[in-house]
Amino acid sequence: MSVELLDLIAAGASAQELAAAGADPRATEAALRIHATLAGHSRREAELAALFDTASDLARLRDTDAVLQSIVHRARMLLRVDVSYLSMNRPGAGGTYMRVTDGCTSALFKALRLGMGEGLGGLVAQTARPYATADYPTDPRFRHTGPIDEAVRDEGLIAIIGVPLALGDEVIGVLYASDRRPRQFSPAEVALLSSLADHAAIAIDNARLIETIQEHHATIARAQEAHDRLTALVLGGSGVREVAEAVAGVLGGAITVHDATGTELGRSGAPARYPAAEVVAASQTSGRAVAEDGVWTCAVLAGPELLGSITLTGRADLVDADRRLFERASVVTALLLLLRRSTAEAEDRVRGELVADLLTAPDRDPEALIDRARRVGVDLGAGHVVLVLQSDACSRGRLAAAVAGHAALAGLHAEQVVALVPPKEAAADPGKLASMLAGPAGGPVTVAAAGPAAGPAGLAAAHAEAARCLRAMLALGREGDGATAGELGFVGVLLGDRADTAGFVRSVLGPVLDYDARRGTELVKTLNCYFAAGGNLVRAKDSLHVHVNTVAQRLERISALLGPDWSSPAGALELQLALRLHRLTRSP
Repeated sequence: MSVELLDLIAAGASAQELAAAGADPRATEAALRIHATLAGHSRREAELAALFDTASDLARLRDTDAVLQSIVHRARMLLRVDVSYLSMNRPGAGGTYMRVTDGCTSALFKALRLGMGEGLGGLVAQTARPYATADYPTDPRFRHTGPIDEAVRDEGLIAIIGVPLALGDEVIGVLYASDRRPRQFSPAEVALLSSLADHAAIAIDNARLIETIQEHHATIARAQEAHDRLTALVLGGSGVREVAEAVAGVLGGAITVHDATGTELGRSGAPARYPAAEVVAASQTSGRAVAEDGVWTCAVLAGPELLGSITLTGRADLVDADRRLFERASVVTALLLLLRRSTAEAEDRVRGELVADLLTAPDRDPEALIDRARRVGVDLGAGHVVLVLQSDACSRGRLAAAVAGHAALAGLHAEQVVALVPPKEAAADPGKLASMLAGPAGGPVTVAAAGPAAGPAGLAAAHAEAARCLRAMLALGREGDGATAGELGFVGVLLGDRADTAGFVRSVLGPVLDYDARRGTELVKTLNCYFAAGGNLVRAKDSLHVHVNTVAQRLERISALLGPDWSSPAGALELQLALRLHRLTRSP
């Protein structure tokens, strides 16, 4: 080989320049072989550099589309083609669609979708094998369709090569290189494009993993943030409504919280009906949220105990992350209800102890009792109706808890449930209260009332009267009813244990007795003579030895003291009993 040929090779001359040098044919042939070898080495170095750059891009993966765009661009540069592009298989859609292009000018081609087996790309996606053609428009190996051929013509493509993007046995897309003139693609070019396709598949798989990790991290962070927010609300003293509003804000629906009896405790948004018992039971058994007719329900549990339920509406479809958030909200709601119950139980103990002390020794330190009552928001100086309650359907503790919501003060005394209610409240009516408590108690509740009374001593006396009234009601078979001591009258005196005879006489005759004591009159004697005479004024005046007008005037005074109903059949009966007891209990 001549020095001239060596100088041309060293200078990087082309094959045409070497052939035109006019050297010996054998020397020229050797020079051309060396040139081809050097060109192959250079090409492989460029290909390796491109693959290394691609791997480096994958290591710094931040944007999947940017990496795929880089791979497609390198495919175009390395294969020296006019256009390169990448399509992705769409799961369930039965085809592959354009994802990234380089050198493409046709909007129709960029939006192209190939069905499985259609065109060159559809065949690669279907068979997971590379295909190449020097002249696609005339190649009969491929299934030509109108939309595909129109897009290929619009882009002006002739020669096309496509290789599969595969993850294991799954084909996720196709990488292409194409020229606008006929061209035969070599096996080396197919191998190079396949290597780039492998990198593209890795990029897509890494991106999926990173997106999954990011989504999982975001889900955990969102759940933790929601849990911390809800817990802070509970520990900060917020109520059920505030917690419901926070949960609704996180999940984007309407939230309703019910207790175990179905009573609404709080909500945010449109109210929801109490879920069916079988739905709550299913959630309680599984410990998971249960959907029925587009409504999600989660049992609120404290261990095995059912505290209530939380209901979500407006979110028929709930992804797993939101479902877990909803279930976590039920745990926080359970914490709230347990704290509320603990607080209520502590308050009930304080109030119950006050009731017991108030009725056990009202005269021991009345000022201290009044002060203790004031600290729990009860003014013992104001009048209160005293109620005594009894039910065989539930425990005394449950009955006390049920009546506590209607009373200023409630507790247990002498194995009885006692409540103090302001006289203007509906619960001060024993009959109404008996009806209101039948549901929460799970059966009939008997309620006896006395008063209103004020002060420790007055309330203790009213309690004794209400207790006698309750015993009389039970003796009369009036379980599940309500009555006052005044309604039972002398029947209560006759049937109540340890009857307060003097108290009954005072309650009926008190104003007349006091008037006689102050004025020295004989109104009580006049009543005795009047009833003894059968209500005849003439016969009564003979027994009293006074004028008939005097008898009439005395009876008018009695009406002023006792009210106009004293002479009615019921009033007269009670008056005669009180007069008889008064005569029998007077000292000789």
